[in-house]
Amino acid sequence: MAEVIFTLLMLVMLQAVLGFDNLLYISLESKKAPISEQKRVRKVGILIAIALRIVLLFVLVSVIDYFQEPFSFLTGEIEDVLKFAFNGHSLIVLAGGAFIIYTAIKEIWHMISVKDLHDSAMVDTSRNKSANAVVTSIVIMNLVFSFDSILAAIGLTSDIENSTTAFIVMAIAIVASGLLMLLMADRISVFLAKNRMYEVLGLFILFIVGIMLVTEGGHLAHLKIFGNEIVPMSKTTFYFVIVVLVIVDIVQGRYQKKLIREEIAKSTDSDK
Repeated sequence: MAEVIFTLLMLVMLQAVLGFDNLLYISLESKKAPISEQKRVRKVGILIAIALRIVLLFVLVSVIDYFQEPFSFLTGEIEDVLKFAFNGHSLIVLAGGAFIIYTAIKEIWHMISVKDLHDSAMVDTSRNKSANAVVTSIVIMNLVFSFDSILAAIGLTSDIENSTTAFIVMAIAIVASGLLMLLMADRISVFLAKNRMYEVLGLFILFIVGIMLVTEGGHLAHLKIFGNEIVPMSKTTFYFVIVVLVIVDIVQGRYQKKLIREEIAKSTDSDK
């Protein structure tokens, strides 16, 4: 029993840590829904995703070998140029990573191209989505993000002899982390709304998440380009990069405020 409880606590912590990038995506994506619907969209999207995660867990436990086994029709080699062996896992991770990179670049480009972010008339309304469309996006990407965390959970519970107990432990961890995500989603969204300068930081973190997923998918597909194997970005490297980005953003923000104060002081002295 002590071993089961310890494994459960480890799983909840793992799901919470791995769910950070997912939480950031949810907060940014929900902004595309009508303002009156954004809070409901986050809650409904996460609740549906929790249920689908449990379904995905059941499916992966049953057919995990199929997802890890390379597809014969997607295995091949172009001599001295390209070598690959795609499986179900690699395709899901690659597709999710590519979509996140596309989303981040599109949002960053929108910030640069729009003349006045505060003028609703200048904002491209074609970017807005219906509440249902945003919920669908959140659910789909939640499943992509949860794929690796579920596989890690299966690995952590491999020492539990009773398969039913192992499944229950993983399901509890998924629900607990989902409820934690539900609690934090609104707070992160409110923070980003009040501190819009951090939106750029969030989008670049999301961009790095996409790169991490693409490299991981390439590694899972045993992808080699010109004889060079694709090496996945480790979680340690990922979080180190995030910390560096946050520090740079804070330092840059304070330095910018200092420059503004100096400019105001100079203009005041010149007026005198």
